[in-house]
Amino acid sequence: MKSLVAGALRNAALGSLLVLLSGGGALVNASERLYIFTENYPPYNQSATGKGFAHNEDDITGICSEMVKAMLARVDYDYVMKMRDWSYAYDWVQGRENHGLFCTARTEQRESQFQWVGPLAPIQWTLFAAPGSDITLDSLEDAKGYRIAGYKGDVMSDYLVRQGFDVVMSISGDVNPRRLTLGEADLWVTDGLVGPLVAEQEHGISGLVPVLVFRETPMYLALSNETNPAIVTALQGALDEARRSGELDGLVSRSAPPGE
Repeated sequence: MKSLVAGALRNAALGSLLVLLSGGGALVNASERLYIFTENYPPYNQSATGKGFAHNEDDITGICSEMVKAMLARVDYDYVMKMRDWSYAYDWVQGRENHGLFCTARTEQRESQFQWVGPLAPIQWTLFAAPGSDITLDSLEDAKGYRIAGYKGDVMSDYLVRQGFDVVMSISGDVNPRRLTLGEADLWVTDGLVGPLVAEQEHGISGLVPVLVFRETPMYLALSNETNPAIVTALQGALDEARRSGELDGLVSRSAPPGE
């Protein structure tokens, strides 16, 4: 009898570790570990050490990073946050349970590839030219005759490739400001905040010319389709709570470069 009672108590203790969430009544272990990846993409995500990679959340900062941290602080999941090259991380998280990636632009092409938590922050799809350039564009179609610097796995670069533009790809976007000044590319496609910051911080280049803003999309935390939907629901609720509390207010404006 004593063994039966002890077994019942052990089962009750184990049951207390499970959190019952709405959405189909799914049970989620409170100690579930999440594996969250990002890239060096200032001011949205950046390494506090100045390196292009990081192994823990203390070395990762930026607009989206702080939003994701605020979200994760409101749920009872253990997690690991790492910074890697975008193309590597993008491929790595797909097909793996409890894996996610931010800041990921949510587009029609990507919709079915992930489960989405957000929005976090918007990005402006911008074509930059080198300092002093006299290139002018009235529409995206006007850029068809130019060489455009982009990088592998980037949503903006991939979009231009599908549209038939001449995109010179690299593994990382950090080299692209130098490509402009060396004449290896005429334009660089990147976010409106990212371009000037990367050019200044990585290469000491100032005065990039924003030639055309041709689209804006929201960015999200993208979770693998193998992740329990109840976890996605919990994270979305936590993000909504952080936003309602005012904790996310001002993150974007504080990270904008002077003059923005």
